[in-house]
Amino acid sequence: MDISPTQTHPLATQTQAAAQSTSVVSSDFETFLKMLTVQMENQDPLDPVKSEDYAMQLATFSGVEQQVLTNDLIGAMSAQLGLMGMSQIAGWVGMQARAPVPGYFDGTPITLSPNPAATADRADLVVRDASGAEIQRMSIPVSSDPLDWAGVDDNGAPFANGLYQFEIESFSNNETIATGPVEIYATIVEARNQNGQTILVTKGGSTVPVELVTALRDPNQAF
Repeated sequence: MDISPTQTHPLATQTQAAAQSTSVVSSDFETFLKMLTVQMENQDPLDPVKSEDYAMQLATFSGVEQQVLTNDLIGAMSAQLGLMGMSQIAGWVGMQARAPVPGYFDGTPITLSPNPAATADRADLVVRDASGAEIQRMSIPVSSDPLDWAGVDDNGAPFANGLYQFEIESFSNNETIATGPVEIYATIVEARNQNGQTILVTKGGSTVPVELVTALRDPNQAF
């Protein structure tokens, strides 16, 4: 089971960043006090700065300091919660996720989950290769029932192994009323934390945020 990243603990990184931010704020605070002292020493004795103004400057800087430290703490907590969520999602590796991602064809049919427009009277499945070029178009039932794409052309010859994208075009009275990606069942090979977001990697290298997964199934279970 491959869970990335494995070398750097996200919470440790956030904690280190918080420590660095604390050091910077502390340094800036000392600089502010030195500037305030210089300001007091060089003020016009005939028009001195009121003590209330000094207090306001100090309070303003102190508020900014506390806000920075609070943001760092929230960031560290978010990283910890994200790690906990990813540890649970690690159990998804090896499962098949249903999501709008390109599917990897290796000779085994790919299960699609089409969702044509409710008012459509005809639907076409459009298949594109990794470059986005259309390689196949076929009429499919106007239904949300799963179907298998066998990966063969109109003459029955198999397509090459690789990533393929799937779209569905919905028609009504021969006019296109909707076009969108088709969800497929793809095998999950990795779960990773990326910028605080849990990302799933499917067979073939496609990536999808975990929140876009609409279903899971065991590939060893007969359907």
